[in-house]
Amino acid sequence: MPAIASIEYFRVPPRWLFVKITDVEGQHGWGEATLEGHTQAVEGCLDAYCERYMGFEADEIEQIWQMTWRMGFYRGGPVFMSALAGIDIALWDLKARRLKVPLYQLLGGKVRSKLKVYAWIGGDQPSDVAPQAEVRKAQGFKAVKMNANENLGWLDSPSALDASVDRVRAVKAVGIDVGLDFHGRVHKPMAKQLAKALEQHRPLFIEEPLLSEHVGGIKALSEQTSIPIALGERLHSRWDVRPFLEAGAVDILQPDVAHIGGVSELRRIAAMAEAYDVAIAPHCPLGPIALAACVQVMATTANFAIQEMSLGIHYNVGGADLTSYTCNPEVWNVKDGYIDVMTGPGLGIEIDEVQVRELSKATRPWVSLGHFLPGPGGEIREW
Repeated sequence: MPAIASIEYFRVPPRWLFVKITDVEGQHGWGEATLEGHTQAVEGCLDAYCERYMGFEADEIEQIWQMTWRMGFYRGGPVFMSALAGIDIALWDLKARRLKVPLYQLLGGKVRSKLKVYAWIGGDQPSDVAPQAEVRKAQGFKAVKMNANENLGWLDSPSALDASVDRVRAVKAVGIDVGLDFHGRVHKPMAKQLAKALEQHRPLFIEEPLLSEHVGGIKALSEQTSIPIALGERLHSRWDVRPFLEAGAVDILQPDVAHIGGVSELRRIAAMAEAYDVAIAPHCPLGPIALAACVQVMATTANFAIQEMSLGIHYNVGGADLTSYTCNPEVWNVKDGYIDVMTGPGLGIEIDEVQVRELSKATRPWVSLGHFLPGPGGEIREW
């Protein structure tokens, strides 16, 4: 069994962090450790992991995962788990490539040949969503997601919710489904009103209707609305997920493979959710490596519902998009609301390493301060 010879990471536009692991035989795999707005913190963690795991057997993916989780005393959280995700995804890719099989073959084989997908419209402060929905429909999508609102106070005028309802109505008129991302911006006094106002328009789901630290509030809201409750991007392990499942507070889990420790933890969370009749719809407004990892796991997941794609998302600026950094971008072609499961070795995408190395040379870390939404008195509100 070949040992790990090198672990490298690359900060690339628009806001992604890629990881490459090479073994002593020259075989390699790619992972993604993107944590939006916290690149340097993850890089520091990766520095420690690179030193720690040099010389370890590349095949022993679970041993490396367990050592990372259990041997550092402190564990979990977005930084540690994003760094671990980069390592874990790369090791799975490496192993499947060496065996010359798609990664899903190492997870028991696929249960589907294509995945339902959705894309973003509207940006952080949504407007003019109907024309954007028309564009997505022309691209082959049958579902989109948008932010539910621009900026709300803890207790705002009920009329501040009218624009959210109007936007949903406009997108539905285009003939596609829409999920609403509350983004944790909405607090309890307004969230219950907004959910009630949206209910008759039957959105696919409402995402993070409250911040994920409010398990009780989310549970109460789930009992007041027929709209499916979705969340999970700010939960970073199966232990974080468990209280929501036990409380019956969530209908759709949205774990992010780049934030929850990679392929290994994503498949465990999916299995946990199935036992509670909860669907899986992975969060992934990130790069092609993270999305490819989601596709490989979801191809094997019975309770998969729908997959987020970052194609043309408002964060992808400066020329970089989901189709960048790969030699086979056609794998992201959408037809009738679906993408095909990739059947090539490993993750099923071929990374353009020359482009990765070139564009990583001068890339500055992406920061989220530009998305600060102040209240009328200058007070900080949730992004």
